[in-house]
Amino acid sequence: MKLSKRQESILEIVNNYGPITGERIAEMLSLTRATLRPDLAILTMSGLLDARPRVGYFHSGKSRYRVVAEKLNSVLVDSVKSVPIVVNEKSFVYDAVVTMFIEDVGTLFVVREGGLLEGVLSRKDLLKTTLGSHDIHNLPVKVVMTRMPNVVHTTPEETVWLAAKKIIEHEVDALPVVRKVPLEDGSEGLEVIGRLSKTNITRLFVELGEGY
Repeated sequence: MKLSKRQESILEIVNNYGPITGERIAEMLSLTRATLRPDLAILTMSGLLDARPRVGYFHSGKSRYRVVAEKLNSVLVDSVKSVPIVVNEKSFVYDAVVTMFIEDVGTLFVVREGGLLEGVLSRKDLLKTTLGSHDIHNLPVKVVMTRMPNVVHTTPEETVWLAAKKIIEHEVDALPVVRKVPLEDGSEGLEVIGRLSKTNITRLFVELGEGY
């Protein structure tokens, strides 16, 4: 969160003299209370300051990084996920390469009937295969994909922070967003309903920086 010079000055005053009234802060900055009102509102809503009637403003004890961390822990994957790019498990590597090029993504999700997750194909998987001596027109994607249950995934209810940790820890570009669905044999499958990529997370950071 980027603060203005005035907001920085307000934080410094509150940190040194708080609790302190808005009138007193305005007096120390040689400004009117009305002029400061928007800045005090921003600092209070962002969580950097707290305020109590007849007491005044005081430091919340939270750093700016803490405020951002709390925001990330409150945002759910469901609110930032994008449309998944999938290929059928019966597709060939050539089809996957074409799909990845046309859709301009770094990860494809391999699904079977009903949109159930079977595996994941990364740009690296396809590059290694196409550089080899394989006939990619007749090589099934299931031969080169990462198979379930070794696919790292996320859910709509998971926080973006936890999902981002998975992306970093497992060194992947995107996670399939899934939900559990019952199968005829009594077991459960994972239906692909979205994707969470590094781009989704970067876009969220930009929006947080712009104050949305």
